[in-house]
Amino acid sequence: MTIKSIWLRRIHKWVGLAIGLQFVLWAISGAAMALLDMEAVAGGPHPETVATAGAGDPAAWPTIVRQIGPERIEALRSGVLLDKPVLEIRTGRSTLVFDSRTGERMAIDARAARAIAETHHPDRAKSVAVRLLTEPLLPVRDHELPIWQVEFADDGASTYYVSATTGALLERRNDTWRWWDFFWMLHNMDYADRTSFNHPLIITAAIAMAWLAVTGFWLLFRTMWRHDFAWLRARRIRQR
Repeated sequence: MTIKSIWLRRIHKWVGLAIGLQFVLWAISGAAMALLDMEAVAGGPHPETVATAGAGDPAAWPTIVRQIGPERIEALRSGVLLDKPVLEIRTGRSTLVFDSRTGERMAIDARAARAIAETHHPDRAKSVAVRLLTEPLLPVRDHELPIWQVEFADDGASTYYVSATTGALLERRNDTWRWWDFFWMLHNMDYADRTSFNHPLIITAAIAMAWLAVTGFWLLFRTMWRHDFAWLRARRIRQR
Protein backbone atom coordinates (compact mmCIF):
# COMPACT_ATOMS: atom_id res chain seq x y z
CA MET A 1 0.00 0.00 0.00
CA THR A 2 1.45 3.38 -0.99
CA ILE A 3 1.70 6.50 1.15
CA LYS A 4 -1.05 8.03 -0.98
CA SER A 5 -3.42 5.20 -0.08
CA ILE A 6 -2.61 5.61 3.61
CA TRP A 7 -3.60 9.29 3.55
CA LEU A 8 -6.69 8.51 1.51
CA ARG A 9 -7.79 5.95 4.09
CA ARG A 10 -7.30 8.46 6.90
CA ILE A 11 -9.28 11.15 5.13
CA HIS A 12 -11.94 8.59 4.22
CA LYS A 13 -12.22 7.57 7.87
CA TRP A 14 -12.77 11.10 9.19
CA VAL A 15 -15.13 12.12 6.42
CA GLY A 16 -17.05 8.91 7.05
CA LEU A 17 -17.29 9.74 10.74
CA ALA A 18 -18.70 13.22 10.01
CA ILE A 19 -21.20 11.88 7.47
CA GLY A 20 -22.13 9.06 9.85
CA LEU A 21 -22.96 11.54 12.59
CA GLN A 22 -25.14 13.48 10.13
CA PHE A 23 -26.95 10.27 9.19
CA VAL A 24 -27.66 9.75 12.90
CA LEU A 25 -29.11 13.28 13.10
CA TRP A 26 -31.24 12.63 10.00
CA ALA A 27 -32.57 9.41 11.51
CA ILE A 28 -33.34 10.94 14.91
CA SER A 29 -34.92 14.11 13.52
CA GLY A 30 -36.97 12.19 10.93
CA ALA A 31 -38.28 9.79 13.55
CA ALA A 32 -39.09 12.64 15.96
CA MET A 33 -41.06 14.56 13.32
CA ALA A 34 -42.97 11.40 12.42
CA LEU A 35 -43.85 10.72 16.07
CA LEU A 36 -45.06 14.24 16.90
CA ASP A 37 -48.82 14.78 16.64
CA MET A 38 -49.27 16.93 13.53
CA GLU A 39 -52.56 18.34 14.80
CA ALA A 40 -50.73 19.57 17.91
CA VAL A 41 -47.95 20.93 15.70
CA ALA A 42 -50.56 22.91 13.78
CA GLY A 43 -51.90 24.42 17.00
CA GLY A 44 -54.79 22.07 17.60
CA PRO A 45 -58.19 21.98 15.88
CA HIS A 46 -59.64 25.22 14.61
CA PRO A 47 -62.81 26.10 16.49
CA GLU A 48 -65.90 26.14 14.33
CA THR A 49 -67.04 29.67 13.59
CA VAL A 50 -70.30 30.74 12.12
CA ALA A 51 -70.43 33.94 10.11
CA THR A 52 -73.25 35.94 11.66
CA ALA A 53 -72.58 39.28 10.00
CA GLY A 54 -74.95 40.52 7.35
CA ALA A 55 -74.08 41.29 3.75
CA GLY A 56 -72.34 44.46 2.74
CA ASP A 57 -74.08 47.59 1.56
CA PRO A 58 -73.47 48.59 -2.09
CA ALA A 59 -73.89 52.21 -1.02
CA ALA A 60 -70.62 51.93 0.89
CA TRP A 61 -68.61 51.36 -2.29
CA PRO A 62 -68.19 55.05 -3.25
CA THR A 63 -66.84 55.73 0.24
CA ILE A 64 -64.33 52.91 -0.17
CA VAL A 65 -63.26 54.13 -3.61
CA ARG A 66 -62.65 57.66 -2.31
CA GLN A 67 -60.31 56.31 0.38
CA ILE A 68 -58.38 54.22 -2.13
CA GLY A 69 -57.88 57.23 -4.37
CA PRO A 70 -56.31 56.90 -7.82
CA GLU A 71 -54.64 53.58 -7.03
CA ARG A 72 -55.47 50.69 -9.32
CA ILE A 73 -57.29 47.81 -7.62
CA GLU A 74 -55.46 44.54 -8.32
CA ALA A 75 -57.50 42.14 -6.19
CA LEU A 76 -60.64 42.18 -4.07
CA ARG A 77 -61.84 39.62 -1.57
CA SER A 78 -64.89 39.58 0.69
CA GLY A 79 -64.98 37.95 4.09
CA VAL A 80 -65.90 38.28 7.74
CA LEU A 81 -63.63 39.80 10.37
CA LEU A 82 -64.72 40.13 14.00
CA ASP A 83 -68.34 39.47 13.00
CA LYS A 84 -68.25 42.23 10.39
CA PRO A 85 -68.53 41.77 6.63
CA VAL A 86 -65.35 43.17 5.13
CA LEU A 87 -63.72 43.82 1.79
CA GLU A 88 -59.98 43.20 1.50
CA ILE A 89 -58.64 45.27 -1.37
CA ARG A 90 -55.10 44.98 -2.71
CA THR A 91 -53.64 47.82 -4.74
CA GLY A 92 -50.22 48.25 -6.26
CA ARG A 93 -48.79 49.65 -3.03
CA SER A 94 -50.82 48.27 -0.14
CA THR A 95 -53.63 46.05 1.12
CA LEU A 96 -56.59 47.69 2.86
CA VAL A 97 -59.57 46.26 4.75
CA PHE A 98 -62.94 48.02 4.85
CA ASP A 99 -66.23 47.41 6.60
CA SER A 100 -68.45 46.61 3.62
CA ARG A 101 -71.56 47.98 5.38
CA THR A 102 -70.23 51.45 6.20
CA GLY A 103 -67.16 51.79 3.96
CA GLU A 104 -65.06 52.55 7.03
CA ARG A 105 -61.45 51.40 6.89
CA MET A 106 -60.70 48.83 9.61
CA ALA A 107 -57.51 49.25 11.59
CA ILE A 108 -55.99 46.04 12.94
CA ASP A 109 -54.77 47.39 16.27
CA ALA A 110 -53.66 45.47 19.37
CA ARG A 111 -57.21 45.10 20.63
CA ALA A 112 -58.44 43.69 17.32
CA ALA A 113 -55.45 41.33 17.07
CA ARG A 114 -56.15 40.03 20.57
CA ALA A 115 -59.80 39.39 19.75
CA ILE A 116 -58.92 37.60 16.48
CA ALA A 117 -56.36 35.35 18.19
CA GLU A 118 -58.69 34.47 21.08
CA THR A 119 -61.46 33.60 18.62
CA HIS A 120 -59.19 31.06 16.92
CA HIS A 121 -57.93 29.43 20.11
CA PRO A 122 -59.38 25.88 20.49
CA ASP A 123 -60.12 26.46 24.18
CA ARG A 124 -61.13 30.12 23.79
CA ALA A 125 -58.29 31.00 26.17
CA LYS A 126 -57.52 34.59 27.10
CA SER A 127 -54.29 36.11 25.84
CA VAL A 128 -51.74 37.53 28.26
CA ALA A 129 -49.61 39.75 26.01
CA VAL A 130 -49.75 41.45 22.63
CA ARG A 131 -46.93 43.21 20.81
CA LEU A 132 -46.21 44.43 17.31
CA LEU A 133 -43.21 42.77 15.70
CA THR A 134 -40.58 45.18 14.42
CA GLU A 135 -38.37 42.50 12.88
CA PRO A 136 -39.13 39.09 11.33
CA LEU A 137 -38.97 36.00 13.54
CA LEU A 138 -38.53 32.32 12.67
CA PRO A 139 -42.13 31.35 13.57
CA VAL A 140 -43.42 33.72 10.86
CA ARG A 141 -40.49 33.51 8.45
CA ASP A 142 -42.83 33.06 5.47
CA HIS A 143 -44.88 36.19 6.17
CA GLU A 144 -44.36 39.92 5.82
CA LEU A 145 -44.49 42.52 8.56
CA PRO A 146 -46.34 44.19 10.21
CA ILE A 147 -47.52 41.31 12.41
CA TRP A 148 -49.10 41.20 15.85
CA GLN A 149 -47.74 38.57 18.25
CA VAL A 150 -50.37 37.37 20.72
CA GLU A 151 -49.21 35.17 23.61
CA PHE A 152 -51.27 32.76 25.72
CA ALA A 153 -50.54 31.14 29.08
CA ASP A 154 -51.98 27.76 28.08
CA ASP A 155 -50.35 24.35 28.47
CA GLY A 156 -48.53 24.64 25.14
CA ALA A 157 -47.28 28.22 25.68
CA SER A 158 -49.09 29.15 22.48
CA THR A 159 -48.22 32.22 20.45
CA TYR A 160 -50.52 33.37 17.66
CA TYR A 161 -49.55 35.72 14.87
CA VAL A 162 -52.08 38.07 13.29
CA SER A 163 -51.48 40.21 10.21
CA ALA A 164 -51.59 43.88 11.15
CA THR A 165 -52.61 44.61 7.56
CA THR A 166 -55.50 42.23 6.90
CA GLY A 167 -56.32 40.77 10.31
CA ALA A 168 -55.71 37.25 9.02
CA LEU A 169 -54.49 34.67 11.50
CA LEU A 170 -51.10 33.77 10.00
CA GLU A 171 -49.73 31.11 12.34
CA ARG A 172 -50.49 29.26 15.59
CA ARG A 173 -47.28 28.21 17.31
CA ASN A 174 -46.76 26.22 20.51
CA ASP A 175 -44.15 24.06 22.25
CA THR A 176 -44.94 21.05 20.05
CA TRP A 177 -44.35 23.12 16.93
CA ARG A 178 -41.11 24.48 18.42
CA TRP A 179 -39.82 20.93 18.90
CA TRP A 180 -40.91 20.02 15.38
CA ASP A 181 -39.18 23.10 13.97
CA PHE A 182 -35.97 22.22 15.86
CA PHE A 183 -35.94 18.70 14.40
CA TRP A 184 -36.79 20.12 10.97
CA MET A 185 -33.70 22.35 11.27
CA LEU A 186 -31.54 19.30 12.01
CA HIS A 187 -33.11 17.40 9.13
CA ASN A 188 -32.61 19.96 6.37
CA MET A 189 -29.35 21.34 7.85
CA ASP A 190 -30.56 24.93 7.34
CA TYR A 191 -29.52 26.32 10.72
CA ALA A 192 -30.27 29.94 9.79
CA ASP A 193 -33.67 30.13 8.08
CA ARG A 194 -34.84 26.49 8.34
CA THR A 195 -36.53 26.69 4.95
CA SER A 196 -34.21 25.45 2.21
CA PHE A 197 -32.91 22.10 1.02
CA ASN A 198 -30.67 23.91 -1.47
CA HIS A 199 -27.95 25.62 0.54
CA PRO A 200 -24.14 25.31 0.65
CA LEU A 201 -23.97 23.12 3.76
CA ILE A 202 -26.24 20.36 2.50
CA ILE A 203 -24.65 20.54 -0.97
CA THR A 204 -21.26 20.07 0.69
CA ALA A 205 -22.63 17.09 2.61
CA ALA A 206 -23.96 15.57 -0.63
CA ILE A 207 -20.59 16.02 -2.35
CA ALA A 208 -18.84 14.49 0.68
CA MET A 209 -21.16 11.46 0.54
CA ALA A 210 -20.47 10.99 -3.17
CA TRP A 211 -16.71 11.28 -2.56
CA LEU A 212 -17.01 8.81 0.32
CA ALA A 213 -18.74 6.27 -1.92
CA VAL A 214 -16.19 6.60 -4.73
CA THR A 215 -13.15 6.41 -2.46
CA GLY A 216 -14.77 3.57 -0.52
CA PHE A 217 -15.05 1.45 -3.65
CA TRP A 218 -11.48 2.33 -4.65
CA LEU A 219 -10.15 1.32 -1.22
CA LEU A 220 -12.23 -1.83 -1.34
CA PHE A 221 -10.53 -3.01 -4.51
CA ARG A 222 -7.14 -1.53 -3.62
CA THR A 223 -6.63 -2.84 -0.10
CA MET A 224 -9.41 -4.83 1.51
CA TRP A 225 -9.79 -7.67 -0.97
CA ARG A 226 -6.04 -8.23 -1.16
CA HIS A 227 -5.98 -9.16 2.54
CA ASP A 228 -9.34 -10.93 2.51
CA PHE A 229 -8.14 -13.40 -0.10
CA ALA A 230 -4.61 -13.83 1.30
CA TRP A 231 -5.68 -17.18 2.80
CA LEU A 232 -6.66 -18.39 -0.67
CA ARG A 233 -3.28 -17.50 -2.13
CA ALA A 234 -1.52 -19.18 0.83
CA ARG A 235 -3.56 -22.35 0.27
CA ARG A 236 -2.61 -22.49 -3.39
CA ILE A 237 1.06 -22.12 -2.51
CA ARG A 238 0.84 -25.00 -0.04
CA GLN A 239 -0.82 -27.20 -2.63
CA ARG A 240 2.06 -26.79 -5.11
